[in-house]
Amino acid sequence: MRGLSRVALRASISLSFLSLPLATLASAQSVEGFYRGKQGRFVIHSTPGGAYDGWARVIGPYLTKYVPGAPIFVPQNMPGAGGLVAANYLFARAPKDGSVIGMVGRNIPSDALMKAGSVGFDPRQFNWIGNPEFGATVSIVSSQAQVKVASDLFEKEVLVGGAGAGSAVSTMPMVIRNLLGMNFKLVEGYGSQSAITLAIERGEVHGTFATLTSVLTSFPGAVESGKIRILFNLERKPVPGLNAPSIFDFAKTEEQKQVLNLLSVSSEVGRPMLTPPDVPRERVEALRRAFDEAMKDPQLRADATKMGLPIANVVSGHELEAIIADLMSTPPAVVERMNALLKQ
Repeated sequence: MRGLSRVALRASISLSFLSLPLATLASAQSVEGFYRGKQGRFVIHSTPGGAYDGWARVIGPYLTKYVPGAPIFVPQNMPGAGGLVAANYLFARAPKDGSVIGMVGRNIPSDALMKAGSVGFDPRQFNWIGNPEFGATVSIVSSQAQVKVASDLFEKEVLVGGAGAGSAVSTMPMVIRNLLGMNFKLVEGYGSQSAITLAIERGEVHGTFATLTSVLTSFPGAVESGKIRILFNLERKPVPGLNAPSIFDFAKTEEQKQVLNLLSVSSEVGRPMLTPPDVPRERVEALRRAFDEAMKDPQLRADATKMGLPIANVVSGHELEAIIADLMSTPPAVVERMNALLKQ
């Protein structure tokens, strides 16, 4: 540099700066500086109404409160293909700068593992922000169903509503029917869990799979009165106080248990929030901290309760990331068995 004039040296530094990758320049901007005055989007994989949409709309304003710079995330519903439309968009087409976040279906990581449908993403490359609801998933029927307890399913058929190919609410009865021989008959055509709830009330179908929290809020008082019966839960152990077995009680082989374990992981994934890949790490961590703080906010908890979304067992972004990594390490033989069951 001794032979360069000051003008030439400044020009050289300027050219070097301009040659830096845009991602490097973006990451050099402070989190608060990036988000100040920003209007982003909160992509929701389901139709309006239902738990996913409700959670996104409850959490969004509190991200504004806790993310430095107070950005506004405008809800955008993007339903289709059991949540794959939104997940594919967030992975490949959405801006990768932290201005777009999403809430996708709990089945999305499992779909990627099994290469189901039109999967165009690797869940390990998403940045997982958190899950506001880790609760038991249950199989329910109305009092109109001939099935009264879980063991009746080996002798009698029950109609259950589906929310679209690839959705968890459609996948669960299919897998259990083909794996264990329980007589679930899937009726597709309902776009959301709330639509299935209405179908049960009208008598079009007699059952569904849902989180226990969703059942208790969608059918207030119905479990206590006997109008809704809980047949079993999908986790390894029965839920205390439900007086219903775990689906694992009906598994006869180790292989069946492994497949059921793959199916039940969606309870831990819950209502997952994420960002697209390659968002600068400091923005991801800011969003994760904002989520954690939001879920502790008394006003958010009050808002959620009013909407029938009581908070239980929140899963942080780091914990969710570990759950996804563990899921994606499932032995290939178990994945092949699950895929075979879905194709039957």
